[in-house]
Amino acid sequence: MPNIFLTGGSGFVGSHFVNHAHQVGYNLHCLRRPGSKTRVELYKEPCWYDGYLEENWSNVLKSCEYFVHIAAAGVDPLKSNYEDLIKANITDSTKLILSAVKSGIQKFLILGTYWEYGSTAESFEFIPVDAYLQPINRYAATKAASCMLACQIAQEHNIKLQYLRIGQVYGEGEPGNRLWPSLRKAALNGEDYHLTLGEQIRNFTPVESIASEVVDALNFRCINRGKPKIANIGSGRPQSLRQFAEYWWSRWHAKGKLHFGSMPYRKDEIMRFVPEV
Repeated sequence: MPNIFLTGGSGFVGSHFVNHAHQVGYNLHCLRRPGSKTRVELYKEPCWYDGYLEENWSNVLKSCEYFVHIAAAGVDPLKSNYEDLIKANITDSTKLILSAVKSGIQKFLILGTYWEYGSTAESFEFIPVDAYLQPINRYAATKAASCMLACQIAQEHNIKLQYLRIGQVYGEGEPGNRLWPSLRKAALNGEDYHLTLGEQIRNFTPVESIASEVVDALNFRCINRGKPKIANIGSGRPQSLRQFAEYWWSRWHAKGKLHFGSMPYRKDEIMRFVPEV
């Protein structure tokens, strides 16, 4: 099977991608920050390279047929300043993509985020891929900029590019202070859990499904050179946060109580955020 150069392989989504890619036979050359550990146990270890995006990886890139870029700064719950976000998500990522092009790679797959749509979500029941981008946070703004740069590179260098936006992903290996893992912790410990009223509508998707879709996209069906494709991936099933929490609370046979309405909504809360998939 072909070789993949992967960034972000030790992260939440990246770890699951490594497992799914190995299951179908891909060979993985993975870049990771020194000292980082995978979010879930791997069935098979890839070939790891400890380092950073800004380093010269041309020797590794030359042996690969695919470039898969998952690494990003500022992913919730991590917080970064503008300088760090611009460096990682725009400058260093763009330079690495150009290095991969120069090394001969022709197939590129990059992960983005639903949050690039930002406040545009309020105008749609299901947000189309070509909706105007109005990000409401630093992370999403830099990802939106990096998307436009990647698409420009694909057009100029006549390469194949897929840019896949993902949203409310949950599951094993997710950072502990996010909704699903903190909800599970409370349920298994017999504790109560405090939430907003839970009226937010989201496209909750298991991380295994996202990883599977990303691996499937590596076949590059109907992707033409110089014509980048942007797509939203996820379950496509709108669900309120309350429904999501109640489902898992019941599934875990929680003894505590869910306290809906005991927490305020965020100042910039978008009540319905469901892209078209």
